[in-house]
Amino acid sequence: MKRAIAVIALAAAGGIVTVAGMPRGPLTGSQAVLSVLISALVGGAAGLILRSRWAMLVAPIVFWTAVEIGRIRLRGPSVDAPHTSAFGLIALLSGRGVHMLLSVVPMTLAAAYGAARTRKSRPRGMPARLRQIVVAVLSIGTLALTAAAALPPSTPARAGGVAQLTTIESDGYGIGVLLRGASPDLPVLLIVPGPPGGSETGAVRRSLAALEQRFIVATMDRRGGGASSSALDARPQLSVDTEVADVLAVADDLRRRFTEDKIVLVGHSGGSIIGVLAVQRHPDRFRAYVGTGQAVDLPETDRIAYADLLAWARRTGRDDLAAQVARRGPPPYRDVYDYEPIMLYQQQVYAQRDAGFVIGVPEYPLLQKAHTLTAILDAWSALYPQMQTIDLRRDVPRLDVPVYFVQGGAEMHSMVDLFAAWYRDLQAPAKQLVTVSGAGHRVMFEEPGQFADVMTKVLDETAPS
Repeated sequence: MKRAIAVIALAAAGGIVTVAGMPRGPLTGSQAVLSVLISALVGGAAGLILRSRWAMLVAPIVFWTAVEIGRIRLRGPSVDAPHTSAFGLIALLSGRGVHMLLSVVPMTLAAAYGAARTRKSRPRGMPARLRQIVVAVLSIGTLALTAAAALPPSTPARAGGVAQLTTIESDGYGIGVLLRGASPDLPVLLIVPGPPGGSETGAVRRSLAALEQRFIVATMDRRGGGASSSALDARPQLSVDTEVADVLAVADDLRRRFTEDKIVLVGHSGGSIIGVLAVQRHPDRFRAYVGTGQAVDLPETDRIAYADLLAWARRTGRDDLAAQVARRGPPPYRDVYDYEPIMLYQQQVYAQRDAGFVIGVPEYPLLQKAHTLTAILDAWSALYPQMQTIDLRRDVPRLDVPVYFVQGGAEMHSMVDLFAAWYRDLQAPAKQLVTVSGAGHRVMFEEPGQFADVMTKVLDETAPS
């Protein structure tokens, strides 16, 4: 009994330590290595203490129970109760699933090894040779996964230019930023990605390399996503104000780093609301604002998207989907899963091009790739209800910098009229709208050449006297 109590206490302590340092599981390479080490030590010690293969069951169960209890205070699909939907399955696999691979599996293997080292645990049941092969395969697989997860991100060098993955402090937490440009003397362009917890590093690298000839392109990861994943559970909690503060902190760092008085700010989709608010609060830090896929009023956008989805489902004979959407009723909703049908089908409803997230670049390490959607879901759950209180038509009637908008001619219907009304009444020292025929919501990635041409125009027209 004393041995069992000692194993329970040890496994519980391991779970408490793990959740204290990694409340949503390992999100970085160093956290992956740390998770495997802690789990292996706990498992091996449990096997040695208990002197029985029961340690393979007892230690992981107690450990995982302690982890789940320790993060009851957290909110978000990656830590909430599992949800029976497509997004729920992704959150389960990339959240708890990845964490289990990097904790429960090595703990179980180490417990088996520790128990096998004691006299009371002689091989029974499975033939010894087969058992050795199974353990070896699982051990090698775990080590290979850990090594892959620990590989650091990188970005291709630019001779004589800027090519750096860096972290900029905001409220004591790190915001990941990719910096690339042909010369350190170029003006600075900061890009704010679309969804909460979003990262567009891959898409910018893949589609907008031409901008590096005219700008130092700084692509930031929004709090909770990409290289900014550790900032999701920061204090103060994720909010519109912390998001705006992150943009301003990154902008100030870039201004100091490259001795630029003012920089150009690009906001895309949901990030365009954050970008507009940052410019409104501190216009002195920006030489121009460029909105693309510009959002204006999220609740109204969602209501239009709901009506369009319902009509499309009925028109195309998707009776089950139509019934599901009709039962749910129009937004706003309380949790992210209620928005799942709108998010899943809006590309088809509005015949948008497939220009989604790009994660197959070396700037994303393995765990960031695995957590791409989960990060968005977690950050969305925390931030989206607050963003629904914003209506740029009411809250931002004026911006004190030149403003440019690059909109797709095939932009989603749910956003077109709202943007047109805001743009019509918006006051600014200068404002221009460029509509790219045939492009949709992600126009800067769908037609990167035309977007680069607009950015060159912005640069020429806002150059200091």
